[in-house]
Amino acid sequence: MRQQKLENTYTIEESQSLDDGQRSDTMTINMGPQHPSTHGVLRLILTIEGETVLKVVPDIGYLHTGIEKTAEAKTYHQALVLTDRMDYLTNLNNNLGYALTVEKLLGIEDKMPEKVNYVRVILAELQRIASHLVWLGTHALDLGAMSVFLYCFREREILLDIFEYIAGVRLMTSYICPGGLQAEVPSGFDEKVRAFTKIFPERLQEYHDLLTNNQLWLERTKGVAYLSQEDALAYGASGPVLRGSGILWDIRKVFPYSGYEKFDFDIPIGSNGDVFDRYMVRMLEMEQSLKIVNQALDGMPTGPYRVQDPKIIPPPKWQITGSMEALIHHFKLFTEGYRPPKGEAFVRTESPKGELAYYIVSDGSAKPYRMHVRGASFANLQVLPRMIEGGFLSDVVAGIGSIDIVLGEVDR
Repeated sequence: MRQQKLENTYTIEESQSLDDGQRSDTMTINMGPQHPSTHGVLRLILTIEGETVLKVVPDIGYLHTGIEKTAEAKTYHQALVLTDRMDYLTNLNNNLGYALTVEKLLGIEDKMPEKVNYVRVILAELQRIASHLVWLGTHALDLGAMSVFLYCFREREILLDIFEYIAGVRLMTSYICPGGLQAEVPSGFDEKVRAFTKIFPERLQEYHDLLTNNQLWLERTKGVAYLSQEDALAYGASGPVLRGSGILWDIRKVFPYSGYEKFDFDIPIGSNGDVFDRYMVRMLEMEQSLKIVNQALDGMPTGPYRVQDPKIIPPPKWQITGSMEALIHHFKLFTEGYRPPKGEAFVRTESPKGELAYYIVSDGSAKPYRMHVRGASFANLQVLPRMIEGGFLSDVVAGIGSIDIVLGEVDR
């Protein structure tokens, strides 16, 4: 076998013998790390023969964020902002998983006001819809359906306006925090969310009208990037990728958190394990998220937006202006941080991408001794070769889009 390097982007392997004595030429090419269809700085090393993909090797690490290690140098409150920047399309879900884990370390998970749990569920499900809208728009754009992208971002803008209304920030909100919420839910929040839930079913139907029965869409997604149940389980896939292969597994149902056991919703699953099934699972999930949000709005209790524990929660601002003790308390809490007892905590949640779990170890100081994140995108990316090897080169982008990865979480 002789390898000849042609350019920096590919090599060609010549004179490979086949069983029938014919000669076969294979080519190894780079897809990425700045390819428009890789959804970030992902590099795929593809070995192809003609139009057939023989081998796929994902090459990650181009972001090298070091988020987990950075968290060890921050107080528990400061480390919250790092979670926003992992999967930057699901920051509220990231906040929620981190907050639940720290609260478990502190032993206050059972003290959380019911109102906080309901608001967290609403925000997590709105964030799920927002994340799926970005996935749908970009996935359709990858496959040539350009107008869907504009439709999806029309609704996503409404959701980002809601996030900005409650937190003052559109993307990196850090609104869900250990101990509750960063601030009281502003008046008018209920009306803004209800306005969205009222119009979204019609808008979701527009997406279905554009794609679901579109013959070109079906040809690009049906039977493409097949993933068996055995491979999905063996590689640790989760979320819509796992459910698209027909496995009924959702952390919100299996290990309920933040009061999810109080809400009635279904878990969509696929039957064929192809790109179309993963598409339909996410489309139906948006319907279920809307159902959860409406239930939470209807049953929203009253009460404080934080746990009433002075060890981790600062005094209200009106006290700080008139009390030296309250001012000192506030100063020490934000400069030194709170100190959970020695121990460890593990909490898993269902993010829009799949299973997101935090494992935090406390050594009794104000900073995490160790924080490890089990990211859904990282695990789902590992199964990509099983999906697209043996398929066509033109279907690689469909396979990538169907797993909905964000490289900020992969390279954490």
